[in-house]
Amino acid sequence: MTRLLIAGVDEAGRGPLAGPVYAAAVILDFAKPIAGLADSKTLTAAKRELLFDVIQRDALSWAIAVASVEEIDTINILQASLLAMKRAVESLVTQPHKILVDGLHCPKVAMPVLAIVKGDATEPAISAASILAKVARDREMHKLHAQYPCYGFAAHKGYGTALHMAALAAHGVSPIHRRSYAPVREILFKNK
Repeated sequence: MTRLLIAGVDEAGRGPLAGPVYAAAVILDFAKPIAGLADSKTLTAAKRELLFDVIQRDALSWAIAVASVEEIDTINILQASLLAMKRAVESLVTQPHKILVDGLHCPKVAMPVLAIVKGDATEPAISAASILAKVARDREMHKLHAQYPCYGFAAHKGYGTALHMAALAAHGVSPIHRRSYAPVREILFKNK
């Protein structure tokens, strides 16, 4: 009898004012349980980095996908998050029988999908996906920090911290800021 293959799916980066939104899909291997899986927000950066490598090594299948700042500004953050999730699911080498998604909304994919509120804390496959998405996005924000050092992306990852808001006020809007987000729109409006 074949075992039901379940992919956990989660996103990272819905709230920030800058940078793409990331999503990951993970099918765990029952023969290789991964200790320490939890909601990525509850883990230290060092623990996430460690688990990132373990998940990629031991999962049956995994994929990470992105929706760009332009897509976020064009179709809104919810739709962009769902698009990134759909891309992650469709990039899996092994096709799952069922998808479990963290939150309230489901991407449109070919297999059955169930949304689970706080699923990243209760479903190991979703926890694994949350870790992959978070680490991948954080790494991208470090790269973007090198391109746009005056904004401090390495420190706040694009979230609307006091440091970020001060940098936006001082330097204006960069090409990687989400123009559809109110704080960014206000800066654009002031600088007209």
